[in-house]
Amino acid sequence: MTDQTYQPTLSQLRAFVAIAEYRHFGTAAARLGVSQPTLSQALASLENGLGLQLIERSTRRVLVTAAGKRLLPQAMATLEAADRFVATAAGDGLGGTLRLGIIPTVAPYVLPTLLPELRRQLPALVPHVVEDQTARLLDGLRTGVLDVALLALPTEATGLLEIPLYSEEFVLVTPRDHELAGRDDLSPAALNRLPLLLLDEGHCLRDQTLDLCRAQEITPGPVGDTRAASLTTAVQCVAGGLGVTLIPRMAVASETARGTLDIAHFASPAPGRTLGLVFRGSTARTEDYEQLADIIRSQRPM
Repeated sequence: MTDQTYQPTLSQLRAFVAIAEYRHFGTAAARLGVSQPTLSQALASLENGLGLQLIERSTRRVLVTAAGKRLLPQAMATLEAADRFVATAAGDGLGGTLRLGIIPTVAPYVLPTLLPELRRQLPALVPHVVEDQTARLLDGLRTGVLDVALLALPTEATGLLEIPLYSEEFVLVTPRDHELAGRDDLSPAALNRLPLLLLDEGHCLRDQTLDLCRAQEITPGPVGDTRAASLTTAVQCVAGGLGVTLIPRMAVASETARGTLDIAHFASPAPGRTLGLVFRGSTARTEDYEQLADIIRSQRPM
């Protein structure tokens, strides 16, 4: 039974959250900059004070118990509020640790300019970047493992808020000698019967491409069992003559730089996606995320 007079320390809550996030005591201790015995003691003190087991540990794995899953979002919210309190007192605005989720079709093209700009404008901010597919990032937001995520909108997820950032068009990547190479007036119907390479299941770009095909009553041509886990792989399959693929405009410069590929643009209105920041509706950091959104917009890849 929980002692009603017990008050957990922030160090104890940080230990619990880090272990729940990384599912590994050594990694959690390293990320917090403490020894593993210190981390274990902080967790034990928290569990003893609450009268609850939060983490189940065996020789092979670390699991979050049902009680731990129930309390994890509140522990995260408490730490978030504490970080915000210190940052506000220091006059730094957005500061402290920020766990930022980002989808794989955005991360390589945004982070190279965004992270240096965050260091320049927000020196008190300590970003922790988690690259993953949309469903897992949304789960991380709901459970408190992540603070905010950069995703394709809309997510249609309950309990979460969205800040739209900007929209970008999709571009068709083709081999250099393809009949559509260099066109700037494509209609989506031009994709019909083309061997359209897709990303693996779970990538939102795959879903957006298939949604476009369904909306336009397009039937992609066969590509066998070929599928890719990244845009880079998909584009290299195009270079190898296995088909064509759609990529967001932000990826064009880096993914087609090898010179064996060409691109084709769609006529307006071109198919595309809208990117935005997503975060819990219960957070007290909405103004912070609006500031973050402004910085991301200013670093928009061209």
